[in-house]
Amino acid sequence: MLAQRTLKTLTKAVGVGLHSGQRVELTLRPAAPDTGIVFRRVDLPEPVDIPVKAESVTDTRLASTISVGQAKVHTVEHLMSACAGLGIDNLYVDITAEEVPILDGSASSFVFLLQSAGVVEQTAPKRFIRVLKPVQVSEGEGQNIKWARLEPYHGYKLSFEIEFHHPAVDSTGQQVVFDMSEGVYARDIARARTFGFTKDVEMMRANGLALGGGLDNAIVMDDYKVLNADGLRYDDEFVKHKILDAMGDLYIVGHPLLAAYSAFRSGHAMNNQLLRALLVQPDAYEIVTFDKSSQAPKGFAALQPAW
Repeated sequence: MLAQRTLKTLTKAVGVGLHSGQRVELTLRPAAPDTGIVFRRVDLPEPVDIPVKAESVTDTRLASTISVGQAKVHTVEHLMSACAGLGIDNLYVDITAEEVPILDGSASSFVFLLQSAGVVEQTAPKRFIRVLKPVQVSEGEGQNIKWARLEPYHGYKLSFEIEFHHPAVDSTGQQVVFDMSEGVYARDIARARTFGFTKDVEMMRANGLALGGGLDNAIVMDDYKVLNADGLRYDDEFVKHKILDAMGDLYIVGHPLLAAYSAFRSGHAMNNQLLRALLVQPDAYEIVTFDKSSQAPKGFAALQPAW
């Protein structure tokens, strides 16, 4: 059968939160079959578990935040993206503050952490959410329209188009397609960093955001150019980061999707709206497993290699 996966051993990292600027310790631990991915706030007087699911998302301003009661974890999408890309089903994420560390601004550090701990198969079938009919959410109209869509597909394919009127972005690819059956997540997507504009930083910091951001963990642009001395990691790094974010946002549903996702100017809020729109239609999806790995779409059975 195509089996669930967890880590062989635990692994740790220390960093700062992108928005909070707080120092945070992260410990990734193996979890039993059917546990899912569970964030655990171990800094609170009584540790609080926050299971990852679409209904746990309580804030989507500039990041995806999950909560249980008053306990929150901000900016979960990059770690969730790495878990999606490597096929991690079960994981405990112990965290000592309310935001996942930004590390280098991409998912590559999380991929390294997960692979250094070792990914192992478990004695339970991997469960997928197979999309059975198109589901779409949209906002605005005309030049202001944004939308995101899921359609039936035997595999997992993501197509994203951005629209930023900025010289540095306009000179790169603004549309990209990534198919798990053809590409390698760790090589093709994981290294794409989050990005921002200097003109927005002052406003964000006045609102208590981006306090931990800088050139070492984000692509930063002025009105004309990229300010990072080392330039871009991919020619189309901006739109690839949107694919990275989308993979993390969508994996919050709790299982890998068998679907084609497409989006235009979408973001964390719309990605979560799309998941909720899917889940309220019982005839739009089904839970499936594969008795033989050969029956699964290409790209899911093999343990993903390092880049």
